[in-house]
Amino acid sequence: MDTTLLSWTVLPLAILAGAIRVSTPFIFVSLGESITEKSGRINLGLEGNLVLGAMSAYAVSFLTGSPWAGVLAAGAVGMLFGTLHGLLCSVRRVNDTAIGISLMVLGTGLAFFWGKPFIEPKAPSLPTIPLGFWTDVPQIQSALDVNVLFFVGVVLAFVLRLFFNRTGWGLMLRTVGDSEDAARALGFPVLKVRILATSAGGFLAGVGGSFLSLSYPGSWSEGLSSGQGIMAVALVIFARWDPVRALWASLLFGGAGAIGPALQGMGITGFYYLFNAAPYVLTLAIMIVSTSRAQTFTDAPGELSLHR
Repeated sequence: MDTTLLSWTVLPLAILAGAIRVSTPFIFVSLGESITEKSGRINLGLEGNLVLGAMSAYAVSFLTGSPWAGVLAAGAVGMLFGTLHGLLCSVRRVNDTAIGISLMVLGTGLAFFWGKPFIEPKAPSLPTIPLGFWTDVPQIQSALDVNVLFFVGVVLAFVLRLFFNRTGWGLMLRTVGDSEDAARALGFPVLKVRILATSAGGFLAGVGGSFLSLSYPGSWSEGLSSGQGIMAVALVIFARWDPVRALWASLLFGGAGAIGPALQGMGITGFYYLFNAAPYVLTLAIMIVSTSRAQTFTDAPGELSLHR
């Protein structure tokens, strides 16, 4: 078969596979932020959770030889930062946006400082599921090696939708996020719910970071995240605070980020950096469209600062 024809045939598959890889951190961070914002609080510090989680996962995987221990460590570190965010924001007259930005800077700074010894060593990676077993074409086999964390994120999105809409705890979380006064009247512990929500959101953001260092691109470096934690906040607004919509939106962002590498793999290097900017252009477009349509915020939790 002509290699050029093969390349163009594989291109859609390469973009799809790239979308799956690139979207996986988005999935976990956006789901975590969905939990946090459902409680009426916004956490702009998830970029710090993501980067510190990536560093922690890589370090623990290297030191223990177990990538799953690294994932748990990343989640624990993310939960610690999420809990810290929740506690600080529980103090009166403390702005959650300012706290989030401060913790983002702290998290990335700690990751860069503690992560320097782990830039060169090679840590064990997370396993993949070879969905390309049916073909002998190496390009297709490589494209269809899907990380286990992606499937975990897909299942988690549907579980969270059921949790929000079909459980008593989900109702309590949504009530706290929609009206603090109503939640207090019903006897719900508002501060406790919000602290737990930010802790859970931080845990998922840390797990998302572990994918970056232990799967794709599969190493630890200071430029690993490229602002994915911040973009995930825009993604949650675009998804209207629905976990399943956040899943599809994450795949959309991932597809935008996969276009450049897929074309480069075919030998098309012109405008490479322009294609790599696609996720950021998409984020900007989403924010412009979202903030210019008043009806978008009718789905927002009433206690969110951006809703007031």
